[in-house]
Amino acid sequence: MSDGAGRQGAPDLSGWYQDPGCPTHSSASSPVAPGSGQQQPSGAGAPPPHGPTRARLFLIALITALVAALTGGLVGGYIGARSTAGTPASYSLGSVPPALTKRPPDSVAGIAARVLPGVVMIRVDGAEGTGSGFIIRGGYIVTDTHVVTLDGQVRHASLQVIFDGGQADVARLVGADPYSDIAVIRPQRPMGFPALPLGNSGSVEVGDPVLAFGSPLGLANTVTSGIVSAVNRPVQPGGSGAHGDPQVYYDAIQTDAPINPGNSGGPLVNAQAQVIGVNAAIDTLGGDPMTGAEGGSIGLGFAIPINQARFVATELIRTGRAAHAVLGALISASFGGAGAQIAPSEAGRAPSVTPGGPAALAGLRPGDVIIRFAGQTIGSGPALLDAIRSQPPGARVAVTFVRDGVTHTVTLTLGSAESLPDAV
Repeated sequence: MSDGAGRQGAPDLSGWYQDPGCPTHSSASSPVAPGSGQQQPSGAGAPPPHGPTRARLFLIALITALVAALTGGLVGGYIGARSTAGTPASYSLGSVPPALTKRPPDSVAGIAARVLPGVVMIRVDGAEGTGSGFIIRGGYIVTDTHVVTLDGQVRHASLQVIFDGGQADVARLVGADPYSDIAVIRPQRPMGFPALPLGNSGSVEVGDPVLAFGSPLGLANTVTSGIVSAVNRPVQPGGSGAHGDPQVYYDAIQTDAPINPGNSGGPLVNAQAQVIGVNAAIDTLGGDPMTGAEGGSIGLGFAIPINQARFVATELIRTGRAAHAVLGALISASFGGAGAQIAPSEAGRAPSVTPGGPAALAGLRPGDVIIRFAGQTIGSGPALLDAIRSQPPGARVAVTFVRDGVTHTVTLTLGSAESLPDAV
């Protein structure tokens, strides 16, 4: 049927569903028509013969939820505990191995252990970490002249030596050679530290392993390692000497072992723990190449060969000064050609060829370019100066030079730096 609005009447749902758990209703609230063939249930209000009640379903669902929650909590707690702790309580990194008490004698650590007791830090006029030095026979200490003179700025400075164990002692200057940049000092009281063995710098080859010792920036007992990068490297560190000191030249051992300000005077040693050089200079990207001011190591360090230092130190200990041969001429630092040019004369300046000196007596003049000296080819000014200082005073040598495009060869007798202090 439909109502007056044309909609069908709402269906009678009174017998559509009956809550089987409700005791006030039967499973069929409508009477069964007679003759329908259907039978009435055996008793009104009796539950159906099968199927759980609603209460039982609710109870089962509740128990299931509680069990699931409890199980999830236990599992989650276990996983969380492992995640937080990271490892079980029995985890261990193992026992500490026995301490290493000895290193192989030819290892870096083994060499350092033998050399460090013979290395010292030097303070000049109370300055911290001015430079370094090393002990030789007789308790003498070898260092650089520019260390004990603060780069030529002081004379008769007070010297203090700091030994490997931290003991300090006042030292006196035995002698300093401005030509080679080698100086010798001696502490007042012997401390019993070992003298370092001196090697042979003439046998050094490119690629040899080396260690540099010293006190860079006042950091005592510093050791760095590297290799010999080059040998016979002509080095002219710094500018012209202060107080009229001569310029320094030497054929250096070049190394990539880091050398920094304060390493000067310290030993450069080989794999046999022998001193093969005296740390003296570095090249930097700026600043003073001798001291490294405003710059640090870029892997270009230079050491004075120990064979030269040995000779100079012996002379300083014996006589207080070192004898050096001189040519009696000034060499141009600005000449860019092959060879070494005697500096051209300039008005108002001292003559570039010393009157009465060896070069003048042999007929050399300002502007001459020396290309051979004592049988050695000369490619630059520093190479000539080093060749001169490798000869003793009074030695007779052949000199080949070029003047106005013409090659000449003369023989001359080298003079002494003591008699010609202002020439080379």
